[in-house]
Amino acid sequence: MWSIPIIDGPVPWIVYTVALAFFLVLLIRRPTTRWVLTALLALLVGALVGLGIGLLIDATDLFGADPLPMPVLWWAAATFAAIGLAVANLWRSPLWRKIVAIVGIVVFAIAGGIGINAVYGLNPTLGSVFGIVDDNPIVVPTNTATADPDAGPLYETFTPPADMPAKGQQGTQVIPATASGFNARAAGIYLPPAALVPNAPALPLVIMMMGHPGNPDPSAIAGVLDDFAAKNKGLAPIVVVPDQLGPDGNDPACADSKAYGNAETYVTKDVVAWATQNLHIIQDPKYWVIAGYSNGGGCAVKYLAKYPDKWKNLIDISGEPFPGSEDPGSVTSTIYGGDTAAFEAAKPIAIMQAAPAGTYDGMTAVFTAGSQDPTYIQAAKDVSGEAQAVGMTVTYYEVPGAGHVGDALTGGLQEGFTVMYPVLGLSAK
Repeated sequence: MWSIPIIDGPVPWIVYTVALAFFLVLLIRRPTTRWVLTALLALLVGALVGLGIGLLIDATDLFGADPLPMPVLWWAAATFAAIGLAVANLWRSPLWRKIVAIVGIVVFAIAGGIGINAVYGLNPTLGSVFGIVDDNPIVVPTNTATADPDAGPLYETFTPPADMPAKGQQGTQVIPATASGFNARAAGIYLPPAALVPNAPALPLVIMMMGHPGNPDPSAIAGVLDDFAAKNKGLAPIVVVPDQLGPDGNDPACADSKAYGNAETYVTKDVVAWATQNLHIIQDPKYWVIAGYSNGGGCAVKYLAKYPDKWKNLIDISGEPFPGSEDPGSVTSTIYGGDTAAFEAAKPIAIMQAAPAGTYDGMTAVFTAGSQDPTYIQAAKDVSGEAQAVGMTVTYYEVPGAGHVGDALTGGLQEGFTVMYPVLGLSAK
């Protein structure tokens, strides 16, 4: 049940159709003047309530500093207008109409929730909406052949067999928190087509972290990489999407703490160790990418800066300028025990500035943000500017027309891998 798709596929249209049917049944009554006026008033008041809730959320920054996208406000207005109509049917109506109205309120709420979720485009399944990782264990290929760096780049040396799958596979794996003890949900895994053939080549590795709130769901990156693989002999990186948040909805701020556990150690030690021991990857950080979106982007750039021996490439999509940027006071208190100096020292720019000269030479970094996302545009400019100053080869890109949600994620991944494919030996320059 948790794997039911609620952005693509038939489920949304079925729900919308059912909601429309309920709406029409509740709207169509004997057209007396009383009912026409009552229905119009109910629809208007409901719509205003929906818009008011949206504007209140914006005014109080309840979900962060970014305003709600306009389609979300329209969905809220439409949903509450329909609910208002249902409430109006609870008076001066027969029992059956009251029952339809009560059920209709639930149906309208579900339809509105699905519509708003589709606007954001970040929770593709029912489980992901509730932070539940669907248990879908993936069989990890056991091929242990090593890559020969002298043989040439993969795009030249790999010949795909005729029966290679057209798309990769997605699934989950529980990654033991051996060093960290961190309580993490199962990680998402993506295996590209080239990983699913006999005598598969060792492939590059991407460790990708999602936003907060969010889930270790590989769907977005898998969709983008399937498209790249289709144009490049089935070649793409193997991807691990670990849970840097934990199951309780907290934000560990990409750090180790008594409050929320050792999230940093989990990603930088446990996940890395598991990947090197269990995945058929090129065992050279030159072919590894640390990547992230929003909260995960802040983690990614921090980990790259702090552990330059583990990764040589970065994709930071609409990333926070530093972990905990949305509530520095709370993070300083909760994660760093009130130690402001420690909090400041953990910021990616501070880490890069404190590193010896030459630490980041040869690294490739891509920073993206939606062109309609001014807060994260500034963050990307600030951090990418410092990355370039310390020697990284930097690409900065604004996704046209995108805000901070699904379109920014997809567009950022597309630009990121456009840059990374030649770097990882998966395509010609």
